[in-house]
Amino acid sequence: MTPSERIDQLIAELTDWRRETFTAMREAILEADPAIVEEWKYMGSPVWYRDGMIAVGNAHKGKVKLTFLYGASLADPNKLFNAGLDGNARRAIDFLEGDKVDKRALKALIRAAIEFNQGKAKKKAPAKPRASKTA
Repeated sequence: MTPSERIDQLIAELTDWRRETFTAMREAILEADPAIVEEWKYMGSPVWYRDGMIAVGNAHKGKVKLTFLYGASLADPNKLFNAGLDGNARRAIDFLEGDKVDKRALKALIRAAIEFNQGKAKKKAPAKPRASKTA
């Protein structure tokens, strides 16, 4: 089973409000950038990547949680982050029953995470070797 199929299965197994919320969250993530890749890691969690990890999603008993690996480094003008605010790196969005997924704002946050990952990747790129001067 592919990671995307496992995520489909996870969503299908949700029998309450979390199914609609998780589906809307996933749609916004995948619509934010066509190069986003879905994985299945961390003992059964959907993970989204683009030039590095973006976020991990979980359906808990009373919430749907989306945790951004580098959330503390991202601007959040729409104030989506509402959990993990005291952490040094991660930030999360807890969707509770009755919450609506603001797809426009979530896509913007996903794109900011991708830009952060791409900036990190540029810093890690090895320097090009200098041409040696021979006399």
